[in-house]
Amino acid sequence: MTDGNTSANTSASVDRISVKIPPFWPNDPEIWFLQVENQFTLANITSDATKFNYIVANLDTAYILEVRDIIVSPPATERYAKVKSELIKRLSASQQQKIKRLLEHEELGDRKPSQFLRHLQSLAGTTVPDNIVRSLWLGRLPASTQAILATQAKASLDAVAELADTISEAIAPRAQISEASDALECTIEKLTAELAEMKIQLSSLSNAQAQANTYHRNRSNSRRRPYPRDSSY
Repeated sequence: MTDGNTSANTSASVDRISVKIPPFWPNDPEIWFLQVENQFTLANITSDATKFNYIVANLDTAYILEVRDIIVSPPATERYAKVKSELIKRLSASQQQKIKRLLEHEELGDRKPSQFLRHLQSLAGTTVPDNIVRSLWLGRLPASTQAILATQAKASLDAVAELADTISEAIAPRAQISEASDALECTIEKLTAELAEMKIQLSSLSNAQAQANTYHRNRSNSRRRPYPRDSSY
């Protein structure tokens, strides 16, 4: 019996020593915890305190600071569950803010609204909630499109994206005509200004020429004017 217990204890010790905690994955802490829990299962580790200690021992300093309050003052029970839930929640919130800042710099450009939505969803992944992606996407659409889509608050995002494409296709020709009209008006204004400038320059040249002609006539007349004869002879 004693030999059996000793053998079992030795086997359990070997299992515990062989626990290999993978490097922490901040981009998806939930998956990391699943990997860790698989290691605990293989090693027959069920103690809450042991699980908690493994987590604390294998976190980098940057991520320990995220749950410093729990490590310094751990709860009396369910320590592992607490550190797990808080680490996932806090890192997810931090990651959401980073991705949100990234998405805020994205612009619609020449893409269809639905293409732009898929682009934002690809950048956001599963970290950012759909309502935030939806809000950021709508905020990048033209104001006229936003006004129409504002009535579709209860519609699915896919349905709203499809409607946005339809609106964009309908508005595009008008926008092109408006842009062409604006460009023509700008060109006419520029030509009008240039003609006015040329008119001023021609007027200045004409005035200068007239003054020069007057000057030459006066000098010519002064040369031809006869001198008065001296009557004393």
